[in-house]
Amino acid sequence: MTTLAPYAAREDRSRGRRYAEAPPQGRGEFQRDRDRIVHSSAFRRLEYKTQVFVSHEGDLYRNRLTHSLEVAQIVRGLARGLHLNEDLSEAIALAHDLGHTPFGHAGQDALDDCMKAYGGFEHNAQSLRVVDELEDKYAEFTGLNLSFETREGILKHCSQARAATLGDVGERFLLKRQPSLEAQLTNIADQIAYNNHDVDDGLRAGILSIEQLLDVPLFARFHAEVTARYSALTPRQLRHETIRRMINALVIDLHGETARRLAMAGLADIDAVRAHPETLVSFSAAMQRDNRDLKRFLNEQLYQHASVYRVMHKARRIVRELFEALFGDGRLLPPAFQAAARNAEGDAGRARGVADYIAGMTDRFAADEHARLYDLRHLR
Repeated sequence: MTTLAPYAAREDRSRGRRYAEAPPQGRGEFQRDRDRIVHSSAFRRLEYKTQVFVSHEGDLYRNRLTHSLEVAQIVRGLARGLHLNEDLSEAIALAHDLGHTPFGHAGQDALDDCMKAYGGFEHNAQSLRVVDELEDKYAEFTGLNLSFETREGILKHCSQARAATLGDVGERFLLKRQPSLEAQLTNIADQIAYNNHDVDDGLRAGILSIEQLLDVPLFARFHAEVTARYSALTPRQLRHETIRRMINALVIDLHGETARRLAMAGLADIDAVRAHPETLVSFSAAMQRDNRDLKRFLNEQLYQHASVYRVMHKARRIVRELFEALFGDGRLLPPAFQAAARNAEGDAGRARGVADYIAGMTDRFAADEHARLYDLRHLR
């Protein structure tokens, strides 16, 4: 097992769980977190939640589940190389999208618009809500009762107003402190995974072309390397060989720059990480530029592409109209959510219950539920 650096998160120094439990047998505390996440209902639903392409567009495109597994694979290697806690990094990676809506960012944006008057909606905060409150499987506590360090890593972003309501995991946003290095590492591993795999899916879908991508320095560099070395590749091989080199270059750069920053910082322990004035996990300046160019390209050429935009326009309408119907008449909710709505405090509590229900839907279920509510051909 890798020897942990002094500034890594350690189970014996964990801030613990919301509800006290006996120590796990045969596994560590962060492994217990990982196992509870993998066995949660929210984790299974990620298989049918959009990354970029909705599930009916093809079986081979990434979804939120495969994305989460890819993030976990990247971050474990990085954590091992930097002598950070692999188990914690993996748990955060597997949990980071549990609260994501159906239909990707379009669904999140639509639900946030609906919730503006009731505190807004953000999928990181919803992921925390899933593991703290909404999973309902255990006899002795609500949620999954994860360790503080895993919960902290799930909550990447948070407004001051919301942070004030979140107790221990909200403190760092109020005090302007940093999360663990494992949380910082997972955040950037997430970027590495979705940027490069969105390139792969965009090419597979025929929305992006090699010719377009040659304007992106990071892609062009490794495309040239691959074509110079291999003379007769299939398009699939060329795509894969180029993208895997891109991922490798990003991972190596992130490892090297982060190791350099950690050495310069001279951190004694995780408390010094939290007190540091800035995050320590980072690409080099040159790679940051290349990564920004890639993100800008994807936003302009993939996420705003007419065929993607049209589907996401429909998705926003589905989410918006689901919220309007369910918030307007709580009797349309399933029985369990009706009970929660009746017990909610005011309109804000009722709206949050509706948002919980919608955020938990898969793409297919959301579309079917919308049809059941609005299409007269569906009378049940």
